[in-house]
Amino acid sequence: MIEVISLAVALSMDAFAVSIGLGSKPHRSPRRLAMLCALYFGAFQGLMPLFGYLAGTSVLGWVEVYAPWIAFLLLAVIGGKMIVESFSESVEEAVTHISQRLLLVLALATSIDSMAAGFALTLLEVSPLVACLMIAAATALFSWSGVYIGLRSGTWLESKAELLGGVVLLLIGLRILLQ
Repeated sequence: MIEVISLAVALSMDAFAVSIGLGSKPHRSPRRLAMLCALYFGAFQGLMPLFGYLAGTSVLGWVEVYAPWIAFLLLAVIGGKMIVESFSESVEEAVTHISQRLLLVLALATSIDSMAAGFALTLLEVSPLVACLMIAAATALFSWSGVYIGLRSGTWLESKAELLGGVVLLLIGLRILLQ
């Protein structure tokens, strides 16, 4: 269960970082923005690992011997990508207007990695539904709070959250590989 909680927190860091960036933008209703970020990011981050899990179970029989290596590589790539992105400019810098369409695109963009991480769920001894609900809840909570953190403090925490998420994903991948 600790691995699932760690995975949930790590996967939510991307959405958390984006929410901080969005919260730092001028907005008429921060409460509404926080709720929308929690809804969009939580839903997408919760559904995408389920798709990855289902795809993983369909090919697991063919690649079962290599499954720990595949899970490690996927998590290492996702974690490495998050670490690299933590040192670059964020997409929210160019945002001038926060719309429902923008939130949908950002939710989809931040959750693509979660689909690949869903493959790792095939190797953890936990219900995939429980894991996806935990990922959705963690992401919703982090996204909601990210808007308020961005509103109060700007974007200084944004890159640190992405860096932390990347490191945690790498560690989870190593743990799966070494089991």
